[in-house]
Amino acid sequence: MDALVAPPPPEPATLTAGLPETPFPHGPFLVQPDGGMLPQGSPALRFAWRGRPCEARITDGRLNLSATAGAVPYTAERAADRPAVFALIGALPAELPPGWQLRLLPDHRLRLEAAAAMPAPVTAITLVATMVRFALALDAYLDRLELAGVAAASGSAGTAKT
Repeated sequence: MDALVAPPPPEPATLTAGLPETPFPHGPFLVQPDGGMLPQGSPALRFAWRGRPCEARITDGRLNLSATAGAVPYTAERAADRPAVFALIGALPAELPPGWQLRLLPDHRLRLEAAAAMPAPVTAITLVATMVRFALALDAYLDRLELAGVAAASGSAGTAKT
């Protein structure tokens, strides 16, 4: 019966045994003992959402988020879709959340961008939560762009190992 009894919890001092007491480098971050991360330079995390390349870049205490939403259809391929796409491109910026913008790039790709203030030091939880909120908020705008005839962007900005 004694084998089924849980051992007593460890003393608080042993919970931190083996953890660094000073900041240490990990990729593009200097990780604090409390888990805070100080970016070194301007690190970027790339991911894909609904098959679209996205990026989260930390610059000057801000997290700049972007997603390639798709591309305006070529006249030779889908001329009938172009008027609806350009009408939506003109109307959509007024409907975006504050701080968001829609950019039409020279190659006719569309990019949605947003920025969020990041506390210093940033934590992994704060960083990932901000990226997830951005990705989830994208859905409504990606749906509208698809309905108007925007072609999904090809290629991925990165992959996740699963």
